[in-house]
Amino acid sequence: MNEMTKLSIKDFETDQEVRWCPGCGDYAILKTVQRTMPELGVRPENVVFVSGIGCSSRFPYYMETYGFHTIHGRAPAVATGVKLANPDLDVWIITGDGDGLSIGGNHTMHILRRNLDCQILLFNNEIYGLTKGQYSPTSRVGTQSPSTPFGSVDRPARPAAFALGSGARFVARAYDISKQLGEVLKAAHAHKGASFVEIFQNCIVYNKDVFADFTEKKNADLGQLWLENGKPMLFAKGTKGLKLNLDHLHLEVVDVVDGDWEAANILVHDVRNRAMAHMLVEMPFGPFPMALGVLYDDPVATFDSAIVEQNTAVAKGKVADLQKLVSKGQTWTVKEPLHQL
Repeated sequence: MNEMTKLSIKDFETDQEVRWCPGCGDYAILKTVQRTMPELGVRPENVVFVSGIGCSSRFPYYMETYGFHTIHGRAPAVATGVKLANPDLDVWIITGDGDGLSIGGNHTMHILRRNLDCQILLFNNEIYGLTKGQYSPTSRVGTQSPSTPFGSVDRPARPAAFALGSGARFVARAYDISKQLGEVLKAAHAHKGASFVEIFQNCIVYNKDVFADFTEKKNADLGQLWLENGKPMLFAKGTKGLKLNLDHLHLEVVDVVDGDWEAANILVHDVRNRAMAHMLVEMPFGPFPMALGVLYDDPVATFDSAIVEQNTAVAKGKVADLQKLVSKGQTWTVKEPLHQL
């Protein structure tokens, strides 16, 4: 396959039987990723998908690329090794709310803090699907499950807020069947550094329709705020928007009359405004719509580029000599074979 070959979705589909529950949101995400890859201009042989443990973590089997199905929560560690070994590879991490925020929470935090150049897709279904429906770090208060039969009393983690708090320079949100998911993935790939994308995913068996209040078509107008850089924060077909209350420094939903959003003081989205991104991810759903799209995008130098630069500087003027390295310090020479007792 040469550089001039035009790729299609078929070039990123494997011959493996896709094995998720019928109706699972993972199917839609997989198809969107496979459909988007040719549009990114990447080659399958230069792409690596790394996953941990969970329903979402079967992903590498279904992508005609290189892949690693690793251990619970440790996908970021393996992905870091892959990227440092070959910085030219295009690395994607597939994880879930349990894998990435429970046992793997510290690994997710550190890869974001370090800013490794990769794309992190966190499938959030607010439940442990693979192990039969126990509550997860993102499950809502009151969630009844085998591990919380009387309802969860935990306050849930918010993945996008976690990512911002960990120092992420790119944070976005979408949902499994959203038409805009492909565009969000393109934006994440274009970002140089660690891109964090939370994807709300419907678990058809253990947490069915938990996001229906904003994902269903009948609820989309009032329930979704799709953000676009340089555009006003409008929803409900332009009849409502977000305004900043300067007296108390919090967001408010206000009506927009006759499309005059400027008169209503509607905020214009700026992807480099970190403080605003924090406010958007903390908005309680119900009184506010769900903020979707690219919330924050402000690149800085990446961890892998810094490592490469440092190694180049250290190696300058030196000659590689493995034998000298292993012989450095105390060494022993065994002249006689050991006698058996």
